[in-house]
Amino acid sequence: RAKRLKALNENIFVLSETVLEKIEEVAQELNPDILILDSVQTVFSAELASSAGSVSQVREVTYRITEFSKKSGAVSFIVGHVNKEGQIAGPKVLEHIVDTVLQFEGERGSFYRILKVVKNRFGPAGEVAVFKMTSFGLEEVPEPSAFFISERNIDRAGTVIFPYTEGTKPVLLEVQALVLPSVYSTPQRRSEGFNPNRLSLILAILEKEANIFLRDKDVFVNIVGGMEVDEPGVDLAVALAITSSVKNKPIPPEVAVFGELGLTGEIRNVYFAKARVDEAKRFGFKRILVPKSVAEELKDPTVEGYSHISQLLEAVF
Repeated sequence: RAKRLKALNENIFVLSETVLEKIEEVAQELNPDILILDSVQTVFSAELASSAGSVSQVREVTYRITEFSKKSGAVSFIVGHVNKEGQIAGPKVLEHIVDTVLQFEGERGSFYRILKVVKNRFGPAGEVAVFKMTSFGLEEVPEPSAFFISERNIDRAGTVIFPYTEGTKPVLLEVQALVLPSVYSTPQRRSEGFNPNRLSLILAILEKEANIFLRDKDVFVNIVGGMEVDEPGVDLAVALAITSSVKNKPIPPEVAVFGELGLTGEIRNVYFAKARVDEAKRFGFKRILVPKSVAEELKDPTVEGYSHISQLLEAVF
């Protein structure tokens, strides 16, 4: 594998060892610039009676590797397994001790992987990088926005573009919705990459404030590309995609949208508004639907501001 990846180098050393004290001994002898420990759940200290992967062992291993980095100046990467919920397995203290937490995500069977900054003591969290798996290893996708929206079907109802950001660089994501008549007494509400509780709130707001009745419909929402979006700015995109699917009317391809949706149907401002608008304009979107306060602040001819969900839906459909 190392030959195939062209990773053989006289300055790369590999140690097959799980005893922490022996790893520390070799690390002090070599004094490396970069230390990679894979994985923290398999390494144990002989000074503790507990088994590898236990709370005490994970805490001890992480702490001592961190101390080695601080004393030697080496950059240490501690690889940890994740559980079924996508959280780092083991005690939360692992995340508290380290300076940065990077989460590597990807759907099984997909050639693409997403690297997301979950925690960063030295910069913004939420930054996203996209990689594709090749026969020579992982290669960076330089334009994440182009990757996420490249296969969008603009002629179909239920799809819209949302400028997502948690860090300094926005990424354009495709939000999809599918609404069907329910065959069950209790309609289904399913979502991938979006909080299902938030979905229930948006459905209630659409019924109360926009007369979009969905109580006898199955509703499915998907954030394309395997991304998990946990920010309120996606509310408008989800509401617009659902309405598009209900009415079976495609959203104009030049439209991008962001904004938080309040319980009374009001459209609220979100952070990094200008950066989101700039990213959408960079990819040729000529109608960017935003909260009214954002439009008044930016005074951009491509930006349309709305204060209520009913006004926005009327303008689009």
